[in-house]
Amino acid sequence: MSTTNPAVPAVPAVLEAPEVTRERRTGGDLVVESLAALGARTVFGLPGQHALGVFDALRRSALRYVGLRVENNAGFAADAYARTTHGVAPLLVSTGPGALMTLAALQEAAAGSAAVLAIGSQVPLAGIGGGRHGYLHELTDQSASFRGVVKSVHTARTASQIPSAVAAAWTSALSAPHGPVWLEIPQDVLLAPVDVPPVAGLDVRIPELEPRAELIAAAADRLAGARTPVILAGGGVVRAGAEAELLALAERLRAPVATTFGGKGAFPWEHPLSLRSWLEDRHTTRFLEDADTLLVVGSGLGELSSNYHTFRPRGRVIQIEADLGKLESNHTALGIHADARQALGALAAAVAERVAVGERGSTGSTAGDGGADGPGTPDVPEAAVAGLLARVRERIDGQGLDLEQQVLAAVREALPDEGVSCWDMTILAYWAWSAFDARRPNALHSAQGAGGLGYGFPAALGVAVAEPGRPVLAVSGDGGAMYSIAELATARQYDLPVTWLIVDDGGYGILREYMTDAFGQATATELTRPDFVALAESFGVPALRTSPERLRTDLAAALASPGPSVVVLPALLRMFAPTHLAP
Repeated sequence: MSTTNPAVPAVPAVLEAPEVTRERRTGGDLVVESLAALGARTVFGLPGQHALGVFDALRRSALRYVGLRVENNAGFAADAYARTTHGVAPLLVSTGPGALMTLAALQEAAAGSAAVLAIGSQVPLAGIGGGRHGYLHELTDQSASFRGVVKSVHTARTASQIPSAVAAAWTSALSAPHGPVWLEIPQDVLLAPVDVPPVAGLDVRIPELEPRAELIAAAADRLAGARTPVILAGGGVVRAGAEAELLALAERLRAPVATTFGGKGAFPWEHPLSLRSWLEDRHTTRFLEDADTLLVVGSGLGELSSNYHTFRPRGRVIQIEADLGKLESNHTALGIHADARQALGALAAAVAERVAVGERGSTGSTAGDGGADGPGTPDVPEAAVAGLLARVRERIDGQGLDLEQQVLAAVREALPDEGVSCWDMTILAYWAWSAFDARRPNALHSAQGAGGLGYGFPAALGVAVAEPGRPVLAVSGDGGAMYSIAELATARQYDLPVTWLIVDDGGYGILREYMTDAFGQATATELTRPDFVALAESFGVPALRTSPERLRTDLAAALASPGPSVVVLPALLRMFAPTHLAP
């Protein structure tokens, strides 16, 4: 009697030799071998049918794979990993919908200069070229969707092209200014067997963006001769690791330093020369305007860094910027196209040759006509800084915002000094941009570059992967939390030590404020939410509901616990009054 079950089809011949299949190297192997040769240790992503060749190759590699549940969230995690490590974060996704789902994350990476190397698959070679062949996920020109978002677009159409294409994309991502790049490879190229040795090494040289000597000399002359120099430090300082050079220059000049929201941590918060980050405050705007020489480094003076383009400098501006497109894009300046660290180091040395502390300019005069908001006299810049911060505090304290300040203070007290925070687009994050002390460089990440929802939690997962053992805090509103709630499964799967604070105000809180202020009432801002505590617990993630009074204690306990956790704070927070709308 036959023992064959007629309902079970015979095993296809292609599956009868698993040993041979397991040993076969493919185009996918060339991808992961190239990444490893360039120094990658971790990749993020989400598999799809056309990308299975590269995901199968991961099994044969030493690369660590961190898989998220939504491609956009995988992009946010890669973004934060790149910011944390100052390196390249590979992101692996599939064709069509999978690829397109990364666009919002890649836009944020571009705005924040995060070196994300997104590698996507393509339909088979026969389907490429603009025809309508009917392949699953087929797009007429997939790479065209990325050209307006990323730094550069790369393709590999044969296996032999893969190592060089990966190296070229890596070089582009890591060249100043850092940024995301897109590389796509057809499905059949990823699956095709290759008969070449494993990639053992790739020669990549990242060009240094050095400042021109004559520009440094001119800038040093202006700063050394200035009566009231002021420095505005942006995210480029943090990305370049130029905090020591900035501090040396500021102390040599006794120049007050403000940091943009992206530049938080670039300058010590409690330093006597620190103006902190109150850039949406008219007092700060006037202080910057009244400097006779303003050094802007690592910032394009965009919307948020210029108090919504109300900033009008009266003195001379010097701008150091690695992104050529941002150089003098908003204000006329002595523009220096250079890496912030290289330029600040050269500038500090040149200034030291020209002036000693206390020998700058004539004493007893006031810069500009800003009065009480100006930088003050050359002899007492520290007093001018203290006066400005006092006026900012007075303005905020006069608005009845005790709850908001209490909540932000509780978060700061609960987060250890070595901790990292990642903020979504939510009211508490807007407060943090201006009022939160990051305590150290590169310890606060937010989505303020492109401004998309859903950044906070997946970004925190990326930080936790990059810096295992360090406490990581994510902060979201209830609306933004729903964008990335599926990543609770990721946090649990990889046991990542991220504490997620969800401020639940029943809707899109900041949009509610904007619409009420503009139209008298809000529309489409109110949301039905889940029970976030029960939802988190369904993923196996410990969770609790807290109050403003218990927040510091509850949050500190969650941050000290191993693995992921969720803290839910029901609270209706308000923003401080904007100053850019005032006459």
